[in-house]
Amino acid sequence: MKFIHLSDLHIGKCVNGFSMLDDQRYILDKILGIIDAEKPDAIIIAGDVYDKSVPSTMAVSLFDDFVVSLAKRKVQVFIISGNHDSPERLAFGNRLMDLSGIHFSSVYNGEVAPIELQDEYGKINIYMLPFVKPAHVRQFYPDENIASYNDALLVAVEKMNINKGERNLLVTHQFVTGAQRSESEDISVGGADNVDAYVFEDFDYVALGHLHKPQNVDSEKIRYCGTPLKYSFSEANHEKSVSIVELGEKGNLSLNTVPLVPLHDMVELRGTYSELTAKSFYEGTSYCSDYLHITLTDEEDILDAVSKLRVVYKNLMKLDYDNKRTRHKTEINAAENIETKTPFELFAELYMKQNGSGMSEEQEKFMKKLISEVWEDEK
Repeated sequence: MKFIHLSDLHIGKCVNGFSMLDDQRYILDKILGIIDAEKPDAIIIAGDVYDKSVPSTMAVSLFDDFVVSLAKRKVQVFIISGNHDSPERLAFGNRLMDLSGIHFSSVYNGEVAPIELQDEYGKINIYMLPFVKPAHVRQFYPDENIASYNDALLVAVEKMNINKGERNLLVTHQFVTGAQRSESEDISVGGADNVDAYVFEDFDYVALGHLHKPQNVDSEKIRYCGTPLKYSFSEANHEKSVSIVELGEKGNLSLNTVPLVPLHDMVELRGTYSELTAKSFYEGTSYCSDYLHITLTDEEDILDAVSKLRVVYKNLMKLDYDNKRTRHKTEINAAENIETKTPFELFAELYMKQNGSGMSEEQEKFMKKLISEVWEDEK
């Protein structure tokens, strides 16, 4: 049986003030094309459908269009809520939609009953476990020792009463120890939300959501498919894809990926203002339409740099400087012997502490002239 594993759509997300809705509409259409080419038996969406628990009407409309498109293709669809979703809102009408093959996870109530699919090798049990915290599980099993996320998942999986002789697939949304995080994910202090991979050892495949980089954890059968789009510059080097999983007879698993090419890539550029604005640098590239993080290496700040750079790079998201000033970490303490120093000497000392180097000859000349004009009346 063939599955397409998706997660972390984050529909409605804004990145550095830029709405990603057009990019999301574009990539969902590309995913539909992959579905048509691959002809899977089922689609998995492993949480974080939306970026907010109360999504915008435009975000809901976009996801509704996507789900309707899936339903028209007569494939089974399994969708769980992630930590960004409202499980109650996402589960609305799930019992009615089950009839059309669109299965939304229920709000966790202590029980996770499998949905059964059949192929030539027999039965496959699909378990849908939405994002849960220890408190969610503890309220249904107060007699169990649940002090951590790992404890909570151990209990939740144990109570599923899995038949190890059959093929079992779990869809869930948690952080598995050893996986690589990105800046755009929610981070718990000290790894408090870690779940160890051994918790899932009885499943034939674990379709994970939560982390944005495509990766296997511990083994091929425990996998994050990653986000379909890049949502932070920490993901600039990620290769986004759709994960295609095939379950044969018990113990037989194959995994492939199909690359996803976005409407706008997310790219980091570095150089001086003159280098980055030279036609020879950007002509023939996609930089002018990419989402960019630019780091300028000029020693002097460029006046109104963002506006000037956006003449060339319309989707500039973030601008930083890397020069002597920004690398200078010395704490600026109060000046000493201020009574004996001239205003120019005091300013020169401050400039040196802030920037890690002295003023240029032109800057010194300007500052002396300015100080002379300010103190002219006192003379």
